[in-house]
Amino acid sequence: MDEAGLLAVIAERVNGRERLIVGIAGAPGSGKSTLAERLRQQIEASGESVAVVPMDGFHFDDRVLSARGLLPRKGAPETFDVAGFRHLLMRLRARETEVAIPVFDRSIEISRAGAAVVPAETRILLVEGNYLLLDETPWNGLAGAFDMTVWLDVPVDELERRLVQRWLDHGFATDAAREKALSNDIPNARRIAARSRAADVTL
Repeated sequence: MDEAGLLAVIAERVNGRERLIVGIAGAPGSGKSTLAERLRQQIEASGESVAVVPMDGFHFDDRVLSARGLLPRKGAPETFDVAGFRHLLMRLRARETEVAIPVFDRSIEISRAGAAVVPAETRILLVEGNYLLLDETPWNGLAGAFDMTVWLDVPVDELERRLVQRWLDHGFATDAAREKALSNDIPNARRIAARSRAADVTL
């Protein structure tokens, strides 16, 4: 399916609902954030209310990861507050009057609490993150949180190219950028591909 087809499916599924929660999953570098933002713009232009909810706001802080010996694995499934993320999704499903969400600021490597707010009247939520479909405890506890799911299927060699470029763009030297991508991001990508549940829609 292409992006236009996905938009058509979302428009069809939100019909008659108070809220539609769409989970957009894929490996690091697969384009989840980019897709979510493009969808947001197009859905908003159609007159529908929409918000993007990123999973990355639930990164554990570097001090927590250091204490647990996980700082070199930052971004792996074990480095997120999954319970907190699930609680947020349940609040969003309940359409609470106002739900504050954290947003990860990559420029300072810190999650900013209450960085965005989702009001009850927002009908479409685009939740994006690497591990939304991961069939491992505790991530599989998210299975009932989404009304529909999307998987971004990108070849590993293209992921590697994008991930190296991402770290270059963040100021890393070439060798360090490749090390960051190959030692952590690509293993996470392979784990997601091997252990994720099937999505409703694949792009």
